[in-house]
Amino acid sequence: MKIFKAIKQDHDIQRDLCKKIVQTSGASEERQKLWTQLKKELEVHAVAEERHFYAPLIDTDKMQEDARHGIAEHHEMDELIEELDNTDMSSPHWLATLEKLVDKVEHHLEDEEEEFFDKADNVYSLEEEESLAKDYTNTMEAYRKSWPEAIPG
Repeated sequence: MKIFKAIKQDHDIQRDLCKKIVQTSGASEERQKLWTQLKKELEVHAVAEERHFYAPLIDTDKMQEDARHGIAEHHEMDELIEELDNTDMSSPHWLATLEKLVDKVEHHLEDEEEEFFDKADNVYSLEEEESLAKDYTNTMEAYRKSWPEAIPG
């Protein structure tokens, strides 16, 4: 498997969780459960993606700016996650902030899938793409098991 397919599989999980959580209301048990799942997926994914997709691209002239952009968007999502964690889930502000997060997630996934993956495919060799996918998948598995304690920062 290539790194792009591994990442795309996790993007699909994120899209599904975003779609489900925006349909919830109040501080319901369902919203709380979906929020925990979404937050976990986004945080674990950011760590694995930064290490095994973006970090190797930082050293390339072709992808350095894109890699920095992707990492900056992760930081913006982290800030929205923190704001959501510090807001009453039943408040209108929580839902408005969630909608900002969902928009940011959708934008980020679109950037990667429609632009960055094609560019990176011209940077990485097939062997690198497969090796990065393995490392990415292993990191995702390890961090999912030990979340949230294992998340850096």
